[in-house]
Amino acid sequence: MRFAMFISLLRPIGPVIIGVSLGFTLSLLSVSWVEEPCVLDGKAGEEIRLAQDGNSKGARRPNSISTVDAEEDFEPRIVPYKPVQQSQTKQLFRAKYISTELGIREHLFVGILTSKSTINTLGVAVNRTISHHLDTVVFFTGMRNRKVPRGMFVVTHGDERLIWNIFQTIKYILEHYVHEYDWFYLAQDDTYTEADRIKQLVAHLSIDRELYMGSPEEFIGGEMEGRYCYGGFGYLLSRTLLLRLKPFLENCRNDILSARPDEWLGRCIIDYANTNCVDEHEGLHYFHYEMGKNSDPSKVENVQFKNALTVHPVSDPEQMYRLHKHFTEIELQRTYDEIEKLQAEIKNVSKVAFDGNRSAQWPIGINPTFEPKSRFEVLRWDYFTEEQVYSCIDGSPKCELRGIDRLDVADVIEIAMGELNKKYKPVLHLKKQQLINGYRRFDPTRGMEYTLDLQLEVVNQKGRSRSITKRVHLVRPLSRIEIIPMPYVTEATRVHIILPLTFQERGAVNHFLEVFATNLFETSENAILTLLFIYDPFEAQQVNQNDIFTDVKVQINAYERKYPAVKILWISVKTETPSQIKFMDIISKKHPVDTLFFITNVNTNVNSEFLNRCRMNSINNWQVFFPIHFQDYNPDIAFHNQEPPPTLDLVKDAGHFDRNSFEEACFYNSDYMVTRTRMASDVQENEEIVETLDIYDMFVKYSILHVFRAVEPALHQKYRYQACNPQLSEDIYHRCVQSNLDGLGSRSQLAMLLFEQEQGNST
Repeated sequence: MRFAMFISLLRPIGPVIIGVSLGFTLSLLSVSWVEEPCVLDGKAGEEIRLAQDGNSKGARRPNSISTVDAEEDFEPRIVPYKPVQQSQTKQLFRAKYISTELGIREHLFVGILTSKSTINTLGVAVNRTISHHLDTVVFFTGMRNRKVPRGMFVVTHGDERLIWNIFQTIKYILEHYVHEYDWFYLAQDDTYTEADRIKQLVAHLSIDRELYMGSPEEFIGGEMEGRYCYGGFGYLLSRTLLLRLKPFLENCRNDILSARPDEWLGRCIIDYANTNCVDEHEGLHYFHYEMGKNSDPSKVENVQFKNALTVHPVSDPEQMYRLHKHFTEIELQRTYDEIEKLQAEIKNVSKVAFDGNRSAQWPIGINPTFEPKSRFEVLRWDYFTEEQVYSCIDGSPKCELRGIDRLDVADVIEIAMGELNKKYKPVLHLKKQQLINGYRRFDPTRGMEYTLDLQLEVVNQKGRSRSITKRVHLVRPLSRIEIIPMPYVTEATRVHIILPLTFQERGAVNHFLEVFATNLFETSENAILTLLFIYDPFEAQQVNQNDIFTDVKVQINAYERKYPAVKILWISVKTETPSQIKFMDIISKKHPVDTLFFITNVNTNVNSEFLNRCRMNSINNWQVFFPIHFQDYNPDIAFHNQEPPPTLDLVKDAGHFDRNSFEEACFYNSDYMVTRTRMASDVQENEEIVETLDIYDMFVKYSILHVFRAVEPALHQKYRYQACNPQLSEDIYHRCVQSNLDGLGSRSQLAMLLFEQEQGNST
């Protein structure tokens, strides 16, 4: 009872008691305790008192407090800000080609040792027989003529001493090519090299071997052990061997005395690389053949000759070409034999396939026929006979089979007859009577396909004959695509645009300049416009009183004021018979030899896109460019009884590419001057050539440059009727007349116009 009463009395004040107890406990936990040392004298005591007086958050240990002299005058010290200099990250070099970044090298470098007296004969012959088979061919000579043969990379050492030349050749290779190629082949210009066999040999050799391979020979006198490679048959040097020889090359030049360059190189390699010449390595042989004087390659039956990689000596370029022809025929026959072997293996394998022989494609080894995915992709068969073709470029239903098409049909028929006789001889002999039907189509996956229905006369062994009809199928397969190396060109070249202008054409100048300013002046194109004002003698006499080109010159001044950075040049010419060559003779003298010209017409719309192609397709000392512009049809015919649209697209109903026009041309001044010089002798005999020929005919007839002709969609020309000059050559006059006729309209448009006229006349 008493305990219960006690509990009942404490219950109201229980929370108060618990709260006071809890608060007392927490206060004890928050108190900071200081341990005082036994002795409080001296500096230690002052430190403790300072700490006790100044520390509101509790005392610290004496050894953790820094002492301060209260009597010192403190001055703040400003520490200047120095930004943290970040280390510049090394810029990562990205190679232009994947092979460069991965360290992939080419297989074979070829160096030909020639001389001043033979570079234009044997050197040229070597270049023509191997350069199209090998990637890099460099000719090394002591001295050379002023005129270097075209298409050859020649390095001149400046001294005709043979030892000096071979030393400089090895040094040049080490400085320029040793890190780009795995193998280095050196030969003389009187050595014929079977390029494909050399390439095949190095393709099977290990690149990490110190290999010196050729025709081993003993040193003269026999005082030195080892063998060197005879230079007449050429020799192979590995990249690893050349790198090992590099530090000692100067020692070889100073220490080794020899009369022959191949012996000198052999001594150097043996002394400092401890490597002898070998003609066999890992089962691969370096075959060579010594050619007799005035020998006929077609009559040599030696097995060693047929397997030779090199042949020496070659006496003259004609023998070099005969050797090349002979070895090319050997390689071609080996290729045919290998093809027949592969075809037989494919036939044998096809027999065990699920579909049997039907699973093999015809011809064997050629890609299967293109399979169209829609009716719009179906390939069209063109019908032809021996005289006519029923699919023409101009859209007409039938036209004469001529030119390359006629040669193609004749060649296909001849091949078909040859294959038929090969198949049925000696039992039957077949003779062509006529081609009944012919069909052909171009399959982009396999080549040109032909189907021929031939009427043949069959003659058996007893002399009996009869006429039969035989259908044959042929395929002219696509050959391997070859990349032709071209000289380097750039789009930064300035183009000098030449615009000849006659009295009849002055009305179109305003539109030409307006389009020219929009496309080129406003975009700051790297081009200069020059107008060529053409006066006849009477107009030239009246130029001070009545200049027929006054309005044009006023427009030029207006555009120069509108575009201060632009300068439009103009030249006045007086002539009775306007001629492109006459004009260019004047302009050529006023410009440097490296000037790029573009001759245009007042009706042509010039833009930056075309000028870039003009720069890329015109290659100095290599190629001239004659673009084929797109010309609009006569709007009265193309849009008969309709309103012509403000802008015309490049579609077949609006215009055509005028293949008969040769007015536009891109070429370098140096190329024009060289060609014009070659024309000078004919001009002396007949001065009218300058007036009857145009620049295109001049380049074709007198130049050795490539004349490149291609359609140019960026070169657009309005319809115009051009006055044809009968004083020009017959071909030029005919092209002009044909251009006017083709520019009227398409055949369907002209036919529709004639149909409407006949309908109107009948009513």
